[in-house]
Amino acid sequence: MIRLEGLTKRWPGAAAPAIRDITLEVPEGTSCALIGPSGCGKTTTLRMVNRLVEPTAGRVWIAGEDALRQDPVRLRRRIGYVIQEVGLFPHRSIAENVATVPVLLGWDAARIGARVAEVLELVGLPAPRFADRRPYELSGGERQRVGVARALAGDPPVLLMDEPFGAVDPLRRRKLQDEVLKLLRELGKTVLLVTHDVEEAMRLGDAVAILRDGALVQHAAPAELLARPADGFVAEFLGTDRALARLGLFPATLARGEAPATGPALPADATLRDALSAMLARGARAVPLAGGGSVSLEAVLERAAG
Repeated sequence: MIRLEGLTKRWPGAAAPAIRDITLEVPEGTSCALIGPSGCGKTTTLRMVNRLVEPTAGRVWIAGEDALRQDPVRLRRRIGYVIQEVGLFPHRSIAENVATVPVLLGWDAARIGARVAEVLELVGLPAPRFADRRPYELSGGERQRVGVARALAGDPPVLLMDEPFGAVDPLRRRKLQDEVLKLLRELGKTVLLVTHDVEEAMRLGDAVAILRDGALVQHAAPAELLARPADGFVAEFLGTDRALARLGLFPATLARGEAPATGPALPADATLRDALSAMLARGARAVPLAGGGSVSLEAVLERAAG
């Protein structure tokens, strides 16, 4: 669990606080995405959790412990941290990069080797193929996977992610998002994520916190946020296609029916937005689903209205 209480940051000489009295909670095993305009304080807030930035006021609680009363170095070894630039050591092998925190924690060589192999397998980079490579030999997506593996290596209960997929090309980004999200949910990690991408926030966050000028404007589940923005700023920030974005949060199987439909079936993980897109592309009022049945335009509109 992560809990921020009245978290505030004022830089020396600044006329106003960069972060103003933020209070929010990320329950154990869930994820929260921080989002807002550039300069709103997303990354500063994230970096105060592991004390790379020291708060001016307020408290940070991690798994029931006051983070501000702990040794910052030891605290960071208990928190996984993934950044956009990945930050791999170029002169070290992939295995050595992943082993960074376990080595600092004083694990023995056998335990480190086993854990490195385990987390590389988890992120889809089997050790026999990747352990001895150097970062420059990997693609951007592969390097990002190594960054996730390194963050998970010490088995931290909490993971901080700062624009973790920003450097990955769009074709691979969604697939990597899905894979990492599935992995983190299986492992039961508590995740605080910074992103500038509204769609990414909605897909990866069990909750989304919108910041403006260093203050928390709204904190809610994605469907609630899209259906009921707190004010005009939130509505404008989320965009005029909020209804479409909301359809992307629900599986197409939620509206399964028996309307006549032809053509290729939508995959099992398709969303209502995918179903609507397929109907528009095919000029059809219904599309078949994998496993039987179909989704009709009427069913999608009914869900959108709800």
